[in-house]
Amino acid sequence: MIYVALLRGINVGGKNKIDMKQLKQAFEQASMTAVVTYINSGNIIFASELPQHELSPLLEQKIREVFSLDIPVMIRNLIEITAVIEALPEDWTNDDGMKSDVLFLWNEIDDSSIIDKLPLKPNMGTVHYIPGAVLLSIPRENAAQSGMNKLVGSKLYRYMTIRNVNTTREIYRLMRSIAE
Repeated sequence: MIYVALLRGINVGGKNKIDMKQLKQAFEQASMTAVVTYINSGNIIFASELPQHELSPLLEQKIREVFSLDIPVMIRNLIEITAVIEALPEDWTNDDGMKSDVLFLWNEIDDSSIIDKLPLKPNMGTVHYIPGAVLLSIPRENAAQSGMNKLVGSKLYRYMTIRNVNTTREIYRLMRSIAE
């Protein structure tokens, strides 16, 4: 099965620094194959025969051993990422005109009611829930006033990891290339 590991909170503001080459080696030492990293924010695409539910604890432990860091690791398989890609409107971008993100959810908050708990002000953006993720797009001109900056540091924020749509689409492309 093809998976992506989404690491939360690495290489942000000089904290939890992890070298991607070393991270790739750590995954390979943990018996993951076809390991590819994408940008420094903790996106690792790989293949494994292990069941999905065993991967997070195994990889979190490996990161603890190699880097002495407690980093939450979210695992999504190709089917789950495909569902995200299929739900993403094609015209959503992350550029000068639009800020579009995928908020990947841990099980603790994975429910459609999450939308009502987000600090997004009314009529500031578009939000969709799908199992495992919230899709969010805000016109760039409204991003600062949208209220979403209040999400950082909130209780909810600890149970999600965010990737912009460009990164999410590239993760999908890399997963598909390993699958082929």
